[in-house]
Amino acid sequence: MSANHDPGVRPALPQAVHPYCLVCSRSNPFGLGLEFEPQEDGSVRATFIGHPGLEGYPGLLHGGMIATLLDGAMTHCLFARGCRAFTAELRVRYRKPVRVGKPVTLRARLKQSAAPLHLLEAELEQEGCVAAAARGKFMECHE
Repeated sequence: MSANHDPGVRPALPQAVHPYCLVCSRSNPFGLGLEFEPQEDGSVRATFIGHPGLEGYPGLLHGGMIATLLDGAMTHCLFARGCRAFTAELRVRYRKPVRVGKPVTLRARLKQSAAPLHLLEAELEQEGCVAAAARGKFMECHE
């Protein structure tokens, strides 16, 4: 299914295609359980508060976890369109440290789509500032 079809909510898709996802699963005992909400403009949004178990340096969210969160947001932007796709390329730009224990907002949006390839962007904001941003290319899978 192409990302251009039906931008409605697909709540069962994430559970069906990756039930133990680190980012969104509630079945994974180590999972973060994030819930991405579709927005009127076609983007998705979620909030998250990191804990010390996700630190790199003391008090700071690990950079790999930041990349994981941004990647997950973009994946869920495609899920909201009924599209299942794998990350083909991920480029992350870290702008500011992200503090654990303080809420962050994740947003992702589809920028361009030419099935089977989709280009997305995501941002992680904390305290009103973009702390990290990503661009990702995703390849549809039909398994």
